[in-house]
Amino acid sequence: MKKGLKWMAGLLTLAMVVGSFAGCGSSSSKETAAGESAAATTAESTADTASAETAGKKLKVALILPGKKDDVSFNQAMYEGMKKYADANPDKIDLNVTENVYEVADIEPALMDFADQGYDVIFGHGFQFMEPIVKVGAQYPDTYFLLGTGYKSLDNTAIYDVELEAGGYEMGVIAALATQTNKIGVIGGADASEIKRGHEGFKAGAKSINPDIEIQEVYTGDWTDTAGAKEAAIGMYDAGVDVIWHSGDGIGLGVVQAAAEKDMYCLGNVADQKTLAENNVLSGVVYQWDAIIANVFDDINNGTFKGRAEDDRYYWINAENDGLGIADINDPKGWLTDDDKQVIADTWSKLQSGEIKDYLPEDIQ
Repeated sequence: MKKGLKWMAGLLTLAMVVGSFAGCGSSSSKETAAGESAAATTAESTADTASAETAGKKLKVALILPGKKDDVSFNQAMYEGMKKYADANPDKIDLNVTENVYEVADIEPALMDFADQGYDVIFGHGFQFMEPIVKVGAQYPDTYFLLGTGYKSLDNTAIYDVELEAGGYEMGVIAALATQTNKIGVIGGADASEIKRGHEGFKAGAKSINPDIEIQEVYTGDWTDTAGAKEAAIGMYDAGVDVIWHSGDGIGLGVVQAAAEKDMYCLGNVADQKTLAENNVLSGVVYQWDAIIANVFDDINNGTFKGRAEDDRYYWINAENDGLGIADINDPKGWLTDDDKQVIADTWSKLQSGEIKDYLPEDIQ
């Protein structure tokens, strides 16, 4: 399902930045390979041909990151997931990782360069890769392209995304249980895609604990605006908020810095970020992209990647498939009781089982 992503098409320009501590240049760390797929005129013949071409052969795979692979956030989570699969399957893929391809103007040439070199599979890890992948994908029908969050696709492309609403819900529960002032906050980059769903989940989770809780929300308009996010977080803390969840990524560093400076709590996103501020990161959402990476390559090798309806070209990480996890509670202030911690654990179990559902507004289901 598309999870209602087309509602935010008008926000495309705003959302052309996604999860990275960014730069404009690019640098590579290489680990190589080979393999080739074939196109056909029907879904059935496409499947037969593709499986025949890729079965037993190593695939040349490129992962293009918008930021650094060690950012303790969006880029590192995907890098570690891909590296884990590559290390476990050295006979199946050869991986090339390129960092810091952040600007939209740089993305299309990078995609074409890898396609021209004969790479079989190219991952563009970020929402701003969407339009370039659709354009370049049409020019290279025998190459497989994967888009990290978005809503547009072609027959030879697909989207991997996160059901962040479940993680947001859990963060809302934690924040509402921990707050001493009945005031909590959430800070995001752009009001779009999985970030919007995450924020709405956060609000629903918090209100499930306390319907009258005060929730402050800020979108900086740029996922890389560390300074703006820090300023927004400090403003919230000064206004009485004592727990803030950030929905990543470069902005997350600013929120963590503000929490440490004000000696308050924050909740992380994408990775366990306690190492950034050991006394101030209470918990966080953790992404495990390896939950779906194997599925992508299985579909390519089995010949079932192509020939799918547009709504079926998605790979979701979520609470149910353990693609989303929760960082251990880290509460040096002692704001959470044992009963609170049990509620947190029970809530996550219910999110994983699907017992808690239908908590998002209808327009973004």
